[in-house]
Amino acid sequence: MTAEIDPVYRLACMELRGGNHAAAYAVELPGLSGWVSCRPLHPSPRGGDLYYLSACSNGVIARVALADVSGHGEVVSSAAVRLQDALRKHVDHWDQSLLIRELNDSFLRNAERAQYATAFLASFYTGSGELLFTNAGHLPPLWYHSARREWSFMNDETPYSKEILDLPLGMIGGTSYSQTGVQLEVGDLLLLYTDGISESSDESGEQLGLEGLLSIAEGLPTDSARSAGERLLAVVEQFRGAAPAADDETVVALQRLAQPE
Repeated sequence: MTAEIDPVYRLACMELRGGNHAAAYAVELPGLSGWVSCRPLHPSPRGGDLYYLSACSNGVIARVALADVSGHGEVVSSAAVRLQDALRKHVDHWDQSLLIRELNDSFLRNAERAQYATAFLASFYTGSGELLFTNAGHLPPLWYHSARREWSFMNDETPYSKEILDLPLGMIGGTSYSQTGVQLEVGDLLLLYTDGISESSDESGEQLGLEGLLSIAEGLPTDSARSAGERLLAVVEQFRGAAPAADDETVVALQRLAQPE
């Protein structure tokens, strides 16, 4: 008797998939294989972590957005609607400068009390393997370089950055966000995550932190997005031990695929 394999969800043209509800599944985007796990903090069925995946009409651009919104309930729901609307409007645009500006301004116009969000947006072009990303105050993704077999953080190192760059969304009207282009090689992995992962604490109250997360990454399997993502969550749970999760936990794992011949 063979083991049953979970199906892979394949995004259709112009489709936008995601949200802030509990989910765990494998997914295929243009040029990328992926795996998603979203775990709202128990007992809430929906949390403050938002993720969305999309594919453009010609099947050459994939986009991934991960955000961590302050607040709960209707505050997060309204943020989810604004993020969805903006992503749908710009689904065919590889350049995301207008998208991130629109998101920032919409958070200011619709802010309730001190609402803000950190966000990481990335657009992948299958033709060249280039990834264009914008980090708005979010945690840096883990990046596995398959050619060198090394893990690092994907940071924005734009030499002309200014102090107002990369602020969380909804802090200052007209904020300009930088974009960085990087080359993904076949087999490269990206692990996007929210602070519920990096700020996990063990039974003594010691926090995992970014260095601890990088140490975990160095022992992860790299054969697939799913195996890397699942193992990351398993090791974080081992680190916590008997200590319960204290925040929503979301991981989006991506791996560049070889171009079909």
